[in-house]
Amino acid sequence: MAESQIEWTDATWNPVAGCSIVTGGCTHCYAMEMAQRLEAMGIKKYSGLTRKSGGRAVWNGIVRQDRESLLIPHKWRKPRKIFVNSMSDLFHEQVADNFIMDVWQVMRETPHHNYQILTKRPERMAELLSNKIRDVLPNVWLGTSIEDASVVNRVDHLRATPTAIRFISFEPLVGSVGKINLQDIHWAIVGGESGKLARPIREEWIDEIYVQCVSANTAFFFKQWGTWGKDNKKRSKKANGREYRGRTWDEMPVAPQMHV
Repeated sequence: MAESQIEWTDATWNPVAGCSIVTGGCTHCYAMEMAQRLEAMGIKKYSGLTRKSGGRAVWNGIVRQDRESLLIPHKWRKPRKIFVNSMSDLFHEQVADNFIMDVWQVMRETPHHNYQILTKRPERMAELLSNKIRDVLPNVWLGTSIEDASVVNRVDHLRATPTAIRFISFEPLVGSVGKINLQDIHWAIVGGESGKLARPIREEWIDEIYVQCVSANTAFFFKQWGTWGKDNKKRSKKANGREYRGRTWDEMPVAPQMHV
């Protein structure tokens, strides 16, 4: 676990390492390059998780469960918002049901933290939470990623998942999502893609999400423009900033246990 620079969380915790590409939103995943760097630094957990393709690191499909990391949240006394598996997907098909249930036990035993779990496999998440785990923890937020209209059906699986807080990460937003049903979705994070291969974001794509968030009373968090600004010019992420509609948007969901 490490302190995080991600704007909507405080720390990251990675009990799983490694992943595989499922849709276009994964194409330029920062975690692939980061895993390669961590391997070069001699961190065994990330050894052999990527391959080279077109001069860049790409997941090779190997996934590891790191049982030692399950001890880490207990050592953090100060309450934190914790992004679970920023470098992987807890609901990846290679992660055993029993291991996911062990992660749930850790979160159950550390109610002073709020855990944010984001998946591109919400159908498995819905199935496990409905049929095996059956434990709605007030300090666990469950979310899915939606990068464009081609995967907007993920919201239906998310809505079918029993949880205290449901959220969507529209990042990297690489296309219009169109009309989306945000009923019972408590939070939306919107952001453009970063990096030298980043795909552009369009202000009208953000607008349609923002308007629907207002209508559904869904908290709206604008994370970044990324490499492309609202004027469609390529700059550094810092230069493009986080301002949208003349201000920054840092809304958070109302949680039963919200620690700051």
